[in-house]
Amino acid sequence: MLLQFHNVGWCDVGPIIAMAFVFGGMAQLIAGYFEFHVGNNFGFSAFCSYGAFWIALGIIFILNHFNIYHSSSTDVGWFLISWTLYTFIMWIPAMRIHTAMAVTFTLLLLGFILLDIAHFGYPAFTVIAGYELMACAASALYMMAHAIYAQVFGRDVLPVGKPWIS
Repeated sequence: MLLQFHNVGWCDVGPIIAMAFVFGGMAQLIAGYFEFHVGNNFGFSAFCSYGAFWIALGIIFILNHFNIYHSSSTDVGWFLISWTLYTFIMWIPAMRIHTAMAVTFTLLLLGFILLDIAHFGYPAFTVIAGYELMACAASALYMMAHAIYAQVFGRDVLPVGKPWIS
């Protein structure tokens, strides 16, 4: 969510860099390893991969800030295209899990496509992607709340819906 606040112009990159390394990166890597231990390969791949995405993005921001290596918009665009492809691969199994997962990955895929367009000559799409990806972040937060509430209350409090495909 915080990165999208930056994408729409509400905050600068400082908080994004901190979030990239701590919550986006480290916390997701840890979550991914726990998913591996319970046999959830989808969760393992998603959490570890997107954790690595966040760490890499933080490094790009730092390298740009200190003029160690400046990544052009096109450089970042190719970085994002690789993540669009990964997200497409993950989108298909997400549709077999439940509606909330399918919605989250659909919104994430659309967000990456919008960011790809933005970085290859249409920068106004960054703001569109920012708002669209806020919906994605809200969907992911809903799934987190679903899992926590289900464990705390011992029942499904927030419905996640049926899989889109079987």
